[in-house]
Amino acid sequence: MSQRRVLVVDDEPTIAESVAARLRAEGFAVEIAVDGPSAVEACRTGRPDVVVLDVMLPGFDGLEVCRRIQADRPVPVLMLTARDGETDLLVGLGVGADDYLSKPFSMRELVARVHALLRRFERAARLVEDAPLRFGELEIDLAERRVRVGADEVHLTRIEFDLLACLAARPRAVHPRDRLLAEVWGWGDGVGSRTVDSHIKALRRKLGGDWIRTVHGIGYALEVPA
Repeated sequence: MSQRRVLVVDDEPTIAESVAARLRAEGFAVEIAVDGPSAVEACRTGRPDVVVLDVMLPGFDGLEVCRRIQADRPVPVLMLTARDGETDLLVGLGVGADDYLSKPFSMRELVARVHALLRRFERAARLVEDAPLRFGELEIDLAERRVRVGADEVHLTRIEFDLLACLAARPRAVHPRDRLLAEVWGWGDGVGSRTVDSHIKALRRKLGGDWIRTVHGIGYALEVPA
């Protein structure tokens, strides 16, 4: 298997070099960018397999970087942020970020998240289904990664689609948060329920209606016609 490439984008040299050194020790090929424009150019020319991206950058911020690189080609993005507001989190998810880590973070967790993103992205790329899933007005085409509600196409980020597909694999069944974290994000420690909740909120906003049911204290279920 060829060496996986990671682009680390952070304008703080100490953080960027520390992250790069740890990822290189894990066997990744790592490039560093220090501002928005150079990050976009590095993605265009280097075509990394994963991007570790700080939100606060000179030139233009990480949200704009994420928007531009996702417009060019799909690539998993782990965003680093000193912010902790839900609005910032949802905006990041809306422009195509796959995961978040708040500063300060442990290198061990960052490495685990990068590996999980790669596993999930590669697993999704191998998924092929002949027939779309249909639940009333909701249609999920796993092969083309398209979602429609009625005649309207719903534009989802990669992780939103994977989360919806996971729920649709067992419609009406309750999916605990820790199981969703393991199956969609590849995390095995059960930490990160807020990430699940934020993506569910984004899905509800885009799908409309009452497609996703909350089972308090446990998780979520896809509500479909009988």
